[in-house]
Amino acid sequence: MDQILLQILNGLDKGSAYALIALGLTLIFGTLGVVNFAHGALFMIGAFCAVTLQRILNLSSVVEDPTQKDFLGNALKVKTPYVESWFGPEMGASIIDWSVPLAILFAIPIMIIVGFIMERGLIKHFYKRPHADQILVTFGLAIVLQELIKAFYGANPIPTGAPDAFRGSYDFGVMLGFDANKIIYPYWRMVYFAFAAVIIGAVFAFLQFTTFGMVVRAGMADRETVGLLGININKRFTIMFAIAACVAGLAGVMYAPINSPNYHMGMDFLVLSFVVVVVGGMGSLPGAVLAGFMLGILEAFASMNQVKAWFPGIDQIIIYLVAIIIILARPRGLMGRKGVMEE
Repeated sequence: MDQILLQILNGLDKGSAYALIALGLTLIFGTLGVVNFAHGALFMIGAFCAVTLQRILNLSSVVEDPTQKDFLGNALKVKTPYVESWFGPEMGASIIDWSVPLAILFAIPIMIIVGFIMERGLIKHFYKRPHADQILVTFGLAIVLQELIKAFYGANPIPTGAPDAFRGSYDFGVMLGFDANKIIYPYWRMVYFAFAAVIIGAVFAFLQFTTFGMVVRAGMADRETVGLLGININKRFTIMFAIAACVAGLAGVMYAPINSPNYHMGMDFLVLSFVVVVVGGMGSLPGAVLAGFMLGILEAFASMNQVKAWFPGIDQIIIYLVAIIIILARPRGLMGRKGVMEE
């Protein structure tokens, strides 16, 4: 039972990342009809927003510290971060420690601008082009963004620590009556799951309960009719693209302490996220979230040593096997709508 509970927690952690990226993908496809293979790159850019802010906050000046002396009695020169000079040692150290959560505020305007430029500068020219053209051009854009990140930040992963308050692990076993150290789970992974739940809930609430969201949903169902009512649906769809980019970026920001950011992390998540979208049903937001968590939990269980002993390598292919079975049984996915990508 303890192993089952631990794998459920692992699955919710992986599923949170899959669901957030797939949610953004589905928003773009459902509103604009574009298959965006550059969406994984947006996740990567978000992670590097956390890296960038951490580096900015650690910018330092070299000053002499009279309280520290070398063997000759001279004052030592020490590096002092500017934020500690401006806000004091304690407050400055706290700001640096909380750089990843603060990167959310840093990443939001950046991701909105990146999404706006991407949609207005490139993707709008491919709305009426075949999906194959959309895939080729967005995949090419993803490679360009990946190489730019590699050029500026290098090829090696960059460790990005969580705040000290969330380092370490929580013993669920003791809480549930099991032996100690049976179900140990990192605090930050629980934070990530809670963060994903808030973002997913906020997106659904925005679409369901705001006038803007209702118009967007109407446009997703019948774009021409909404346009005939005098509503500039294209402008609203551009805003939705920026929101989808922001969702992917925030997912990357909070994932940075879990998986050290590297230039190919966007590609690593991209294929899996598209599988999630297809399994959930192209254009279905609830389907994307449901499939994300479902496939995350299945992958977690497939990674158990007991399972891999019977089926070596099953953890690498389980998502694709499940996808094949679901698509054969339900060609539109779990919650797909009739007519989506069937022309």
